[in-house]
Parts: sequence; C-alpha cells; structure tokens
Amino acid sequence: MNAHLIAIPSENPRGLDAPVGAHFGHCDLYTQVQIEDGKINHVDVIPKAGWMHGAGSVSGGKRGVKQLIAGGMGLRPLMGFNQVGIKVFHGTMAKTVGEAVQSAIDEKLIEFTQNHTCGGGGL
Repeated sequence: MNAHLIAIPSENPRGLDAPVGAHFGHCDLYTQVQIEDGKINHVDVIPKAGWMHGAGSVSGGKRGVKQLIAGGMGLRPLMGFNQVGIKVFHGTMAKTVGEAVQSAIDEKLIEFTQNHTCGGGGL
C-alpha cells in the first residue's frame, strides 16, 4: 500500500472543486488530499488558523504531508518545506484542487526551486 498526503492552498472550502490558491502564504485554507495507490482516498479542508504559518504548519511531524502544490511561494517557506522533506510543486496550470492533485498523481507538475520563488515576506 502506497499512501501519502498532498496539501494545496485553496481559495474556498469546496474540496476538489476549490480553486487552487494563488500563493501559499495568502490563502484562506488548505485542502489536504490522501493518495493511496495512485487514487484519491480522502479529502479534508483545513482552515489556515488550524495550521501555523510555514513548513511546520503543513508537516508538524503529525500531518504527514509529503507534497505541497502552490501557485507562488517565498524562499523561506520553500526552504522550510525542503528541510522537513516536503516536495513543493507548481500548481498554477490547474484551475481546481482536483486538477492539481491529478497532475501530481500523473507526475506532470514541475518541482518548485529557488528560481521560482517570489520576493514576499520581507525578502
């Protein structure tokens, strides 16, 4: 059994039908999707207040997120995710969380690097 979690900053609580949030630090909530054997197994919508800001919020050692799909992100959060073993991918081409997750399952997303970060957060 191959299971892992993907987190996606989202614009509203519509689960897989929610638009992907344009930027990691500016979303209202996160949609967390459990993938098992290449299929969507479970979907949770988590308010931003339920997560601390930054990499610790998504992984926290408890959530078990292995991937994050975002439209934009600053260097500090990206570095934090990389340090805790979470791979960050671009989700800007997907209109919905469901489309982004399917692209992740199909391994069609581009991994986020320092070259893709924006200058927010005082950087």
